[in-house]
Parts: sequence; C-alpha cells; structure tokens
Amino acid sequence: MSSIKRRLPVSELAPRPIYVVWELTLACDQPCTHCGSRAGEAREREISTEKALLVVDQLKDLGTEEIALIGGEAYLHPGFLTIARAISDAGMRATMTTGGRNIDAVRAKEMASAGFFSVSVSLDGTEPTHDRMRASKGSFLAAKGALRHLREAGVAVTVNTNFNRFNLPDLEALYEILSERDEHGQTLVRGWQVQVTAPLGRAADRADMLLQPYDYLEMMPRLAAVKTRANEDGIVMLLGNNLGYFGPEEGLLRSPAGKQDHFRGCFAGRFLMGIESDGAIKGCPSLQTEKYVGGNVHDASVRAVWDDAPILGFTRRDRVDELWGFCGTCPFGEVCQGGCSFTAESILGRRGNNPYCSFRARSLAARGLRERLVPAERAPGLPFDNGRFSLVEEPLDAAEPPPPPRKDLVKIRRAPAP
Repeated sequence: MSSIKRRLPVSELAPRPIYVVWELTLACDQPCTHCGSRAGEAREREISTEKALLVVDQLKDLGTEEIALIGGEAYLHPGFLTIARAISDAGMRATMTTGGRNIDAVRAKEMASAGFFSVSVSLDGTEPTHDRMRASKGSFLAAKGALRHLREAGVAVTVNTNFNRFNLPDLEALYEILSERDEHGQTLVRGWQVQVTAPLGRAADRADMLLQPYDYLEMMPRLAAVKTRANEDGIVMLLGNNLGYFGPEEGLLRSPAGKQDHFRGCFAGRFLMGIESDGAIKGCPSLQTEKYVGGNVHDASVRAVWDDAPILGFTRRDRVDELWGFCGTCPFGEVCQGGCSFTAESILGRRGNNPYCSFRARSLAARGLRERLVPAERAPGLPFDNGRFSLVEEPLDAAEPPPPPRKDLVKIRRAPAP
C-alpha cells in the first residue's frame, strides 16, 4: 500500500451536520479516569429543555439525520426523555452513548417509549479493568445490566471501547464477553466500535495509561484477528476515526463487512457537529473547547454558526498545507489529511501530524525506529483540554523508561473558552 499515492476529492455533498453529538449535561455518575470532558458537575448555564427543543428544530432544518445524546450522562438532564422524543418525532434518529450506570428496567422502558433508535454502552474491558478505569466498583455489572434492560425494552444496543495500555491486554477477553450467546443464540450485542484513548481531559493527566505509537505494531494485528472472528459471529466491529490509517489491516478493520475501505479524512464541521451542554458549537464533540468553539446557541442560530464560523469549516478545504512532520511526507497525506484532528492536537498541540498511525509505526519499524511520547506540559484541568507531548525518535528495541513524575511537568494555565 505504501506505493499508492492518490487524491481523494472532497465529497460532492454540500457540508451539513448529518451526525450531531450533543452533550446534554456535564453532570455524571461515574468519575472515569480517561474522561475527555472531565465530567462530574454540570456546566454553568446548561441548555434548558425549552431551549433544547428549539435547537432540535434548527438541526432538522439543517438536514441532520442522527443526534447522539451524551454527557456526562445524558439521562441526568431533566429534559432527557422530552428531548429524545422531539428528535424522534422530527424524523431524526435519537441515539445515545452512555456508561449505563443507572439504566435499570424502568429507565430502559422509558427510553424505548421516547423513541430511542439505539444506545451504545461503554465497556472498557473485563470486570476488574472496567471498574478500575471507571473508578466505580460495580460499574461493569451495571453496564451489562443496561445492555440487557435496553434490549429487553426493544432498543438496539451496541458497545464502544477506548483502548489504552490499561485495557489493551483485555482485548480478546472482552470480545469473548461480547460474543457469548444467550439461550436464544443471540450475542450480547450486534455492533462494537473501538478507538484509542487520546490524551484529552483526564486522560491527558495519565501518561501511564496512554498507548505509545509503537504499540500499534502489536495492537493492529490483534484487532484484525478479532475483527475476522466478529465477521464470522455476525458482530459489526468498526474503527473509530482516531485509530488505524493505511496499515495492512486497514481495509479489513475500516469496513463494516470485511470489504476493502480506508480512512477518508476528518469529517469535523463537514458532516459532523458537536454541541456542549452550555450551548457551545464545535465541528466535533471531542475537539478542544478552547480552540474550536465557533459560536453558541444562546447567541446565534445553529445555521449561522455552521455556515459562518471559520473554525467549524477547517475540514471543508484541502488541508495538505497543514501537514507537517511525518504526515507532511506521507504518501497518504492528501487522502488522510493528518488523521483525527483532536487526537493530533491533544498530543503535539497542533493538528496535521498524528503519531497514532499504523502506517507510520510500520514505516519507522522497517527502518529499525520507533516514536515515543514524553509528557512536556500538563493540561490546565478544563473540559476537553490537553497538555503537550514531546516526540522522541529512538531505536525500535530501546528500553522504555518510566513516565516522569507529574511534578516535573509544566502546568499550562489557560482562560476558559468564552
């Protein structure tokens, strides 16, 4: 694949927020160690139910097809079910991503009645690993219970997993849990999305948790082996947008049914939108709040922000001129455009050069080299923030030093986003 050099033209579709990820509240019932938004307490001036219903109407007018409600925990917003029903009544798919800590049979039935199309429950590994990452004993059993309650209520369920050094050893064991069949021959779920934990939010404070770029050399073949099993078991396993990129496993892993496909660049602000619970609008829900907010629903219409805010439209143009470092020399640069924008930004403080890349890790390994992330600056402690890492190139077989103590890192102090 390394000899292929071609350009993928921007889609002929006009940019519109086909898929919107909406954080209803930052309040949360689990203190997860890897949470990118540092969820726990509600933000100031969170969107009221009445305002949210107006936003639903605006999104319908913009051509949105699916709205995924997130948090924190979306069900902690007082208008959670009312907003979901409005989405469904407007002809859009109401979906949700949740830790599932407090989805019991009653809440699951309420969600089904509100018209939820599907719900994705986060599972981080086997029970000990999951509870450790969620910093919440009993979380694993609660998440599995949420899957069962939702399915019994008639809501389609899937699972999502963020992989990192804490839970990557559980990859195959977690798949065994997902693929175990009940008395009716049904697997726990029909769909599973996997991605990597980027150094965003609380994960930015946990250098020991983060994958090193050379971990891709081990991880990608293991993911491909599990995906082959998933295809045989009827489970749709998909990669998130911050994982993969043009290694030999790309075609298998990127495609729903094992056909050949590949990453086609960041869709933030092109076909994707994120809304924070205080009304801030971004091109992607995981983009850094300080840098990527284009406007607020309290101050302008969603359409005005989508059409006119320059920062929301950064992927609507060819961005080859933004590529630097290895990405600036990559034969897939014109197609990939530097991979996931928020992940690149979270590592090096600037998009356009993404060390979390399968093709990159293999290219360096072929030369007997690898890259290592070394913490350089600490994150300020705000939702969707990041610190900064230095990138060290070293021999592939170099011994790996322990991460530096946190006191050696420089604290970055930034003002909150307006």
